[in-house]
Amino acid sequence: MNAADLTALLDRLRAEPRESEWLEFKARRVDAQLLGEYLSALANSACLLGKSRGYLVFGIEDGSHAVVGTGFDPQAEAGQGNQLMPLWLALGLHPNVGFEIHTCQYQGQRVVLFEVHPAYDRPVAFYGKAYVRNGTSKTMLARYPEKERAIWSHRIDWSAQVCEQATLADLDPMAIAEARRQFAEKNKTRSDRLAELQAWDDATFLNKVKLTVRGAVTHAALLLLGREESSSLMAPAVARVSWILKNERNEELDYEHFGPPMLLNVNKVLARIRNLTIRELPDGTLFPVELTQYDPWVIREALHNCIAHQDYGLRGRVQVVETPLALLLTNVGGFLPGRVETVIEQDAPLEIYRNPYLAEAMVSLNMIDTQGGGIKRMFQTQRRRFFPLPDYDLSQPERVMVMLRGRILDVRYTRLLMANGELDLATIMLLDKVQKGQRIAVDEARRLRAAKLVEGRYPNILVAGSVAAVAGQKAQHIRNRGFDSQYYRDLIVALVREHQPVSREDIDKLLLDKLPEVLTASQKRTKIHNLLSSQAGKTIRNVGSRSGSQWVLMEPKNKDKQTK
Repeated sequence: MNAADLTALLDRLRAEPRESEWLEFKARRVDAQLLGEYLSALANSACLLGKSRGYLVFGIEDGSHAVVGTGFDPQAEAGQGNQLMPLWLALGLHPNVGFEIHTCQYQGQRVVLFEVHPAYDRPVAFYGKAYVRNGTSKTMLARYPEKERAIWSHRIDWSAQVCEQATLADLDPMAIAEARRQFAEKNKTRSDRLAELQAWDDATFLNKVKLTVRGAVTHAALLLLGREESSSLMAPAVARVSWILKNERNEELDYEHFGPPMLLNVNKVLARIRNLTIRELPDGTLFPVELTQYDPWVIREALHNCIAHQDYGLRGRVQVVETPLALLLTNVGGFLPGRVETVIEQDAPLEIYRNPYLAEAMVSLNMIDTQGGGIKRMFQTQRRRFFPLPDYDLSQPERVMVMLRGRILDVRYTRLLMANGELDLATIMLLDKVQKGQRIAVDEARRLRAAKLVEGRYPNILVAGSVAAVAGQKAQHIRNRGFDSQYYRDLIVALVREHQPVSREDIDKLLLDKLPEVLTASQKRTKIHNLLSSQAGKTIRNVGSRSGSQWVLMEPKNKDKQTK
């Protein structure tokens, strides 16, 4: 959220008649333990009340809702064991449903807002103890068994449900054989488990990997291992991945649909993707480096995440759209952690899945990474390959879209920045947005500027000159940055001196192709207007009309005295 969003949110929260089970105001700071207990209580209460978030606000008084401000800085303080407070809190929440910390100036005072996601299908505990709100008071959840039961039953796991019409005969023998191979690969360091695997028949194996329940076939089993025709047994849910090929004009060229068994058919989807080889010439060398457009592991992880997190109750399908420059993978259902940055920054597993039964089976079968680590590993892999980082589009509440770009961007400094081990992943994520032309928050831009990584006037910032020069992009960097404003003013005065009177059209022709390339045509004309305004009445003046300007030089004020 930007400053305007935070202000609007705080206005809404202060408009509430009083504190509630999902909202707490604090005039003073609290210690880390109590803060974690509040996060647990608010997450559980938000779940019970059907709220999308729970809020804890520091710097606003309870009762009067007066804005008093706070010096509390959780980002800079420690929890316990010398761990920074946000990390210590994240590690203590189980399951870690995710929370964000926002600091802003509100009505002239510093306010800190904790935004915690609701419990999903089980209570959220803090270091082993779960809390809940009773009215405006925090208390142990164990004292209210009816509330605890309500949280556990808040959502039915579709993937864990038994399909009454299905039998083991509806499962594909080749898929079961592949599942055994993947389970063995997952457990290759455990000789005892591998020995047990040899002794298990198929029915026992499926029970062990939790795809069946006492021999009864679940939706997860049909999705991953079912025969092609078994998709009808899961109706009205849709078990389908669609691959669509489009050209640069967004016209559809080809498509194919894939159903169960997903364990096998994911490979067929990957085989349809044209993972071309591209050639890049690194600076300082005469030999090009050949790279594939996409890392196969990254595509597989992204696609498996779509399958694991799909909301099958919405009856949508997973899509893989291939264009000449990128892959776009989508699934229906909101992004439960709320923000990708939450997953990356907290560096603690978000143990929350829309289909926990399916996700656990996919982990057992070596399909997805350990809980919470897959997304971060995708970013790290793209970083090592010097490709743009994945772009997550979470603008639609019931859809997650991730774009994997298949080309190195024109500005090559990104490759050197990613190879610099001193830059943390969070900083690289911001720089990646800058080089893509995506807007970042003001405080984020200030942080990059303080590290001398960017320059330019916000929001049209770009990577700093020193970095661009190292990457061999000096000329392009100057075209992006432009020159000092005095340079442009001197050009205007020189034009007027030689050809007065001159029109605004004459001045536009002189300057438009010299202004920074990152500016739009409208922004360039506004820049010229500002340059003229700064000089009007000083060195030049307009003797024409507003719409038909005629610029001439200013005459010296003491001209008559000088001629005597």
